[in-house]
Order: sequence, then structure tokens, then C-alpha cells
Amino acid sequence: MKSHQTAQTMKPATAAKKLGVYLPATPAEFQEGVVTRQELNALQADPPAWLEELRRNGPHPRPVVAAKLGVSISGLARAGVTEALTSEQIEALKQDRPEWLEKERVTQAEVRKETARIKRRDAERAASSDEPGR
Repeated sequence: MKSHQTAQTMKPATAAKKLGVYLPATPAEFQEGVVTRQELNALQADPPAWLEELRRNGPHPRPVVAAKLGVSISGLARAGVTEALTSEQIEALKQDRPEWLEKERVTQAEVRKETARIKRRDAERAASSDEPGR
């Protein structure tokens, strides 16, 4: 009995997420088909012009927008930013420094500090439980 290996495929939305691009901005043939793991790897290794353009100028999906602004995705939602933004729009927000952006950046910094503190605490607990005689 001979086994046939089928190519692993994914929906365009999954592939777009892995590529860090906004699906509605991708070419129609990308949106309408399925993407194999091999095709995804090829897109990552040697991105076509459309992919480079989307990564450079957008529109960008919310996770990318949030990262570029230094806030969380929830912070974007609280501020009412629900649409994909271009690099130009993101830069304009950085320049304008609206109150919500400053507030969300502070919140994000506090969350990161707390996450780091918990990670250190857990590492210390793990190290002390590994000590002999305990």
C-alpha cells in the first residue's frame, strides 16, 4: 500500500495573517484560492512586488498597526480604530500624538512591566524549587 502525501493547504485569511498583511488588500487570485505550505514559504522567502508593497505601505492589519503604534489590539478597539491603516496614517498618528494613543502606550508599557515581573517571579520560584533539600 502506497501512501500519498497531500500538500498542506490553508485559507487565504490564514496565509495573510502569517504574512502580516491585510487580506482585502491582496490580489484577487490570492484571496480566492488556497495557499499551500510550499507557496507560503516561497512568498516569505522571495516576496513578490505586491507583498513587499503591502508590507511597506499597507493597509496593515490591526496586529501590525498596534505593534507600529506601541499599543495593544484592545487599545486600538478602545480608541475606535477598527479599520486597517496605511503606513502614512500610522505615521500621522505618531506625529499628532492624540490623547488616546499616549494613554494606551502607557497602559501597554505597564502590562509589559507586569508580565516581565511575573516571568521573573516564576523563574525564581522554579529555581528555588529545584534546589536540593527542599
